[in-house]
Amino acid sequence: ALGCQTTHSNQEVLQSCSLVIFATKPHVLPAVLAEVAPVVTAEHILVSVAAGVSLSVLEEEGAMVMARGRHARSSETKLLQDLLEACGWCEEVPEAYMDVHTGLSGSGVAFVCVFSEALAEGAIKMGMPSGLAHRIAAQTLLGTAKMLLQEGQHPAQLRTDVCTPAGTTIHGLHALEQGGLRAATMSAVEAATCRAKELSRK
Repeated sequence: ALGCQTTHSNQEVLQSCSLVIFATKPHVLPAVLAEVAPVVTAEHILVSVAAGVSLSVLEEEGAMVMARGRHARSSETKLLQDLLEACGWCEEVPEAYMDVHTGLSGSGVAFVCVFSEALAEGAIKMGMPSGLAHRIAAQTLLGTAKMLLQEGQHPAQLRTDVCTPAGTTIHGLHALEQGGLRAATMSAVEAATCRAKELSRK
């Protein structure tokens, strides 16, 4: 209905496309790579978004990877970056940062959802209807993220800007500090990163 071509054959995808994105679960990827290896050529650009699968593992399977280094050229890096930026911000980083990125951004989606839910539940506790509270919480996160990205300022600066002496925000921030929000969040990113590293070693 959308004009997209589909197939049940992984090899057929590589025979039809030069840039292929592997978006499988990590434990499935080795079998998929083995399946398509016979039809991979030097002209293919292969991209993996599977958590915990290192470039060396991909290369052992006979696949070329889209990462600056052994095989990828600057033009290929630019092509992939342009494609990914259609969905959002994209930046090339060393492979060593990949597990940290998984802990921060990949798992961070769930962490932010928990925080958004907690924000809304605080408002619900104080008498606001649930649907409205969740919409406002999500919009608050969206607006804050836009300000951080557009202004390019450190979060601490924006936090300071909205804190009036003896006002509502500083009282709320005090409660967050008492609850250990910072430490818990840092520990969550650390735990997710460590788990990603464990998956990489497997």
